[in-house]
Amino acid sequence: MQEMSPQQVHEYLEMTEKSPLLLDVREHWEYEICHIEGSELIPMQTIPNQLDKLDPEQEIIVICHHGVRSRMVGQFLEQARFKNIRNLSGGVAAWAQEVDRSMPTYF
Repeated sequence: MQEMSPQQVHEYLEMTEKSPLLLDVREHWEYEICHIEGSELIPMQTIPNQLDKLDPEQEIIVICHHGVRSRMVGQFLEQARFKNIRNLSGGVAAWAQEVDRSMPTYF
């Protein structure tokens, strides 16, 4: 799994022709406060039961609050034979500091 900083993800999303799946693994209440535009919410605990909704060949950038849960989900996906997983280092908290300063934050 590759770690990507918020700035790297932002630049990558601007230049890539085929957008990756932005997989947000936080809880519903967290997603309602803030999320990266275009991201899809599948809370961490529900991932094992929803693997059939994900394409193992698709590039996936996993997102959470600080990058810890997303790293764990990324490792789980790799063990499930998903091939192209990236983790947003620092999560939406870092995204709000480095890319989108207008994004609401929470603790």
